[in-house]
Amino acid sequence: MAYLISVLIGYGLGCISPSYIVARLNGFDIREKGSRNAGASNIVLTLGKARGFLCAAFDIAKAALAVLIAGWIFTETDTFAVTAAAAILGHIFPFYMGFRGGKGLACLGGVILAYDLRVFGIMIAAELVILLVSRYICFVPITAAIAFPFVYGFMRHDLWGALLLGAVAVVIFWRHRVNLRRIIQGSELRITYLWNREKEVKRLKKFYPNEEDT
Repeated sequence: MAYLISVLIGYGLGCISPSYIVARLNGFDIREKGSRNAGASNIVLTLGKARGFLCAAFDIAKAALAVLIAGWIFTETDTFAVTAAAAILGHIFPFYMGFRGGKGLACLGGVILAYDLRVFGIMIAAELVILLVSRYICFVPITAAIAFPFVYGFMRHDLWGALLLGAVAVVIFWRHRVNLRRIIQGSELRITYLWNREKEVKRLKKFYPNEEDT
């Protein structure tokens, strides 16, 4: 029963999509503009940095809150991995959006933040290096999703929890397969878009000649 309720808490909070809601309030479906992803990064592309960062903060907070609430209710049962997995999968597969949600980066960050602040800080530093070297955001969730189950399993000695988080990592990798394909083609958006928008838009024009600038 503790695991079932934890799954409901995680999935219920994970399903709340600020990116989808904000876009709807602005008259469009976030999955039909920009990168077509229902995530904070696409809000940055379509509605600007301020609203994008707010959506990212909300996604981080909802995942962290889900884990903390379940842990507070079930003090004698380790519900972390179950709740964390449910929250991330709720974000990726929200029922009211036809199971077409985001890709899980911010929620994964919230889960790691709730797990251990030190681990969060170390992983943020490592992922910033990966981001600056690669210039592609998609490498951040992929590498973090692969690394965290090993960190969790080593620290908690919880094989089944690590395997569950590993299964979620496979889903996150699968959700980013299009990004990896675009990197190979040279058509993936780079992080330099945040401070050099005009140059990046110009670079991508040859790949998306019929797309209006966002």
